[in-house]
Amino acid sequence: MVFFRRFFRHLREGFVGVKRHFGMAFSASSAVTITLLLVGVFGVFAVNMAYLTQEIEQSISLVAMIDYDVTDPSRITNMKNEIEGMEEVDRVIYRTKDEEFDFYNKEYPEMVEFSENYRAENPFHDTFLIYVADGTSMENVKNKVTAMNGIESVQDGGNNTYTLINILHTIRNGGAVLILALVALAVYLIYNTIKITIATRKDEIWIMRNVGAKNSYIRAPFLVEGVIIAIIGSILPIGLIVYGYHKLYTMTGGVLAGVITLIPVFPFILYVAGALLIIGIFVGFMGSYISVCKYLRLTR
Repeated sequence: MVFFRRFFRHLREGFVGVKRHFGMAFSASSAVTITLLLVGVFGVFAVNMAYLTQEIEQSISLVAMIDYDVTDPSRITNMKNEIEGMEEVDRVIYRTKDEEFDFYNKEYPEMVEFSENYRAENPFHDTFLIYVADGTSMENVKNKVTAMNGIESVQDGGNNTYTLINILHTIRNGGAVLILALVALAVYLIYNTIKITIATRKDEIWIMRNVGAKNSYIRAPFLVEGVIIAIIGSILPIGLIVYGYHKLYTMTGGVLAGVITLIPVFPFILYVAGALLIIGIFVGFMGSYISVCKYLRLTR
């Protein structure tokens, strides 16, 4: 009962503090709004780019050529199962040498007339197309498959493939770093705004200390204020991001610039809205916590 009584008291004091110092609260919530809008826009872009790069990465395959003397279907099935059992492997597709021949003709239609002369003595191998879950494990999978009995060789596309994989990972990591930097900026803005608010209420804090209030009791209303400010500041960017992304997806048909396939609106946009709200609450809480703790240490 004591806990709940104190909780609702701090909650009430937090709302009163926001109302009483509305100018400061509005300034802080505006900072949250601007920063979360940036986080939302760059976040949606970064997630879509991560989605695109992941799709590209997962479309890259290793081509394992089976020895000509491996013709027993049960042995080929066992080899396929062994490769699929590797934890780095996402899926394996088996293609006969006739299917490989047809694929070559489809890829190079100008060579069909010439290549058809060799169909009877089909020079292609039966192959496994191996797709890995993460491009960084491709070289490791290649080495494992190359060492298997019955595999003549494994093609991976050479250095260009690994360069592409590194670029895709750099794009994803860069997006994550940018979002973290914007969140840190938001915490800093809230911290400075709450610090000014606390400084204007130093007499109130001094009185509470003189009557024996503990630091945790003094701190609580400011933390509530920070969360309230963050929630208020989150409303506009969440609304704009949800509406804007839905509008963009509808206008482009889900494909941006004819290249970037956008993530379907639902449930993605609900996750974005939830993430922005959580980030906003975290930003408000941490900004207030750091600011009030620093002030209480200085005035101890």
